[in-house]
Amino acid sequence: MYSHLEDYIYDLYLKIGITKPSEIDMFLIAKLLGVVISYKKRSFRTDNEIVINKGTIRSEWMMFGHEICHYLRHVGIQLAMNRLFVDLQEYQADYFSYHFCVPTFMLDKLEINCAEDIIKHFDVDYEFALRRLEMYENKQYTRSALL
Repeated sequence: MYSHLEDYIYDLYLKIGITKPSEIDMFLIAKLLGVVISYKKRSFRTDNEIVINKGTIRSEWMMFGHEICHYLRHVGIQLAMNRLFVDLQEYQADYFSYHFCVPTFMLDKLEINCAEDIIKHFDVDYEFALRRLEMYENKQYTRSALL
């Protein structure tokens, strides 16, 4: 039983033909979604362009996961928004990035015992992997409690 967000991400990845961690490539995903990636000192999204900071492959992937949420699910110009609405969008983009960069449907097919397993398959940093593992384990606990 997946959440609405997990279903959304599952459908999105299936639509672009990505079904396993080894197929995840930020530039391929951007191309398949019609997005251009460019680099500047501050990350943001505008029209079909995602601007991220130049960094490690891991940091760029995690920034991309955040910014692609704004592209796919948010509208409006944050500079003209109420601060509380901006905060909401940022929270949603952070949460989205955990599920986009490390999809639940892919985790379900793997044997994941620790954060290092997530790092190995999805190339995210340790703190990100640890938080995603915690989310996944909480979901597993909830699933088993419902059965």
